[in-house]
Amino acid sequence: MENLKKRDRMTRLADFLFEVGMLRKTPRTGFQFLGTGSENVAEHSFRAAVVGFVLADMAGADQSRTVLLCLFHDLHETRTGDFNYVNRMYNQSKRTLALGHALGGTGLEDGVLDMWRELESAESLEARLAQDADQIDLILSLKEQSDLGNRYADKWLECSLKRLRTEQGRDLAETIMRTDHTDWWFQGPDRSWWENKNGGRKPG
Repeated sequence: MENLKKRDRMTRLADFLFEVGMLRKTPRTGFQFLGTGSENVAEHSFRAAVVGFVLADMAGADQSRTVLLCLFHDLHETRTGDFNYVNRMYNQSKRTLALGHALGGTGLEDGVLDMWRELESAESLEARLAQDADQIDLILSLKEQSDLGNRYADKWLECSLKRLRTEQGRDLAETIMRTDHTDWWFQGPDRSWWENKNGGRKPG
C-alpha cells in the first residue's frame, strides 16, 4: 500500500475502478456447497441494489441511500474474496481494513466508510433494508434452484428467511416463496403464443 500513496487522486480513482471490476471475477462461493447455480459478487450486488430500491419504496425509506448501501456492501471482497458460512467457522477477514485500502487516496474514503459503518451497525432503517436486500437476493437465487429440483435449496431457504430484519423484507420474501421463478415470462403471453410458434398454424 505504501507505493500507492505516491499516486495522485485521479490515478487512484482509475486504480479503484479497475479493482471494482474484480467483483465480476469473484465467485459467490456458497454455491459450491449447494451443488447447483453460480454467480459472481458483481451480479449479486446489482440485484441486491435493485431489491433495496424496492424495499425502500415499500417502507417509505430513503431509496438512494438504501441502494448505495447495497451497491457497496461487498466491495471489500475485491481483496478478501467471498467468505461463505462454512468458511466463517474457521477464517476471519479484515473487511474494514480491506475496504480502507481499496479506497485509499481516492477521496471517497469518508463517504463509503460511513456507509459501511452504517450498514454494519444496522441501526438505520435503510441499513436494515439493505441487509434484507442482501438476503432476498440469495432467497431469489435459492428459490430458483428449488424450483429446478435442488431439494437442498429448501434447507438453505429456511435459514435465509429467518435472517430477515424488516416487515417489508418478510412480506416480499413470503411472496417470492409462493411465486414460480418462470411466471414473469411464461405466464405473460396467452398460452396460444407458445403453442403456435412453430409457424405451422395461423390464427383463424
